[in-house]
Amino acid sequence: MTSVAVLGTGIMGAGMTRSLLREGHDVTVWNRSPEKAKPLAEDGATVADSAADAVAGAEVVVTMLFDIEPVLSVMADVAEAWPTGAVWAQCSTVGVEGTRRVESFAAERGIDVLDAPVLGTKAPAENGKLVFLVSGPSALRDRVAAPFEAMGARTQWVSETLGDASKLKLAVNAWIGAMVNGVAQSIALARGLGLDAQQFLDAVDGQAVDSPYVQLKGKAMLTGDYTPSFELDGVIKDTSLIRDAMTEAGTATTLADAIADRLRAASEAGHGEEDMAAVVHAYGT
Repeated sequence: MTSVAVLGTGIMGAGMTRSLLREGHDVTVWNRSPEKAKPLAEDGATVADSAADAVAGAEVVVTMLFDIEPVLSVMADVAEAWPTGAVWAQCSTVGVEGTRRVESFAAERGIDVLDAPVLGTKAPAENGKLVFLVSGPSALRDRVAAPFEAMGARTQWVSETLGDASKLKLAVNAWIGAMVNGVAQSIALARGLGLDAQQFLDAVDGQAVDSPYVQLKGKAMLTGDYTPSFELDGVIKDTSLIRDAMTEAGTATTLADAIADRLRAASEAGHGEEDMAAVVHAYGT
């Protein structure tokens, strides 16, 4: 059993907490909005009044927050109370420059840190089926192995270089953004041409171009069920990080720019807090 502090109990952090608790880990949680953390007490978590209280005595500290500014703000609050020997698993999607700032912050304070973004949304987080992408010193692996196993189906150790996992996460999220927007475009086109858009999903079903994600997001677009597993505004934030990384890498941003444009249009139409499948509304019919 590992003592774990989870800082940030939104959609992902709450699911990760429940997965840890199911496997018998001792979990303390904190969230800036306390009402999002309190329900986890019913699942067996200790709800702390402050982030500093949450990390006291922890062996692993997980940050799952929206972006780099809240990550560093919260970590600044807990740095003085940092328990000896604890490992910081930085799971938030903060981009290339954000991870450099994480590395600098940890080095200045003598904190052991792993860059550990995850693949998966609400259901994988709740069911312990996330994929962890991890970079950083291999000497820290054994100290986080049990919590990562509880929260994830697989851990992919990317490299010893802190930040490489976040780079890979951006590459994967670029593909996810393209795929969801591609499905939205095809469904809108089918509808605009007077077809039942279910015919599109039926046509690709089981083919090489199909995937469970195509069917999942396509069904949400057809039914209008946008219960968030990955909020559209979160995808906008990630797409901005992807575009920054592309600029640094010297790769063309043409597709990412188009995706960002459609995501913004859907958000401005009132779909920002809905699932990213709601981007279909930015494609017309």
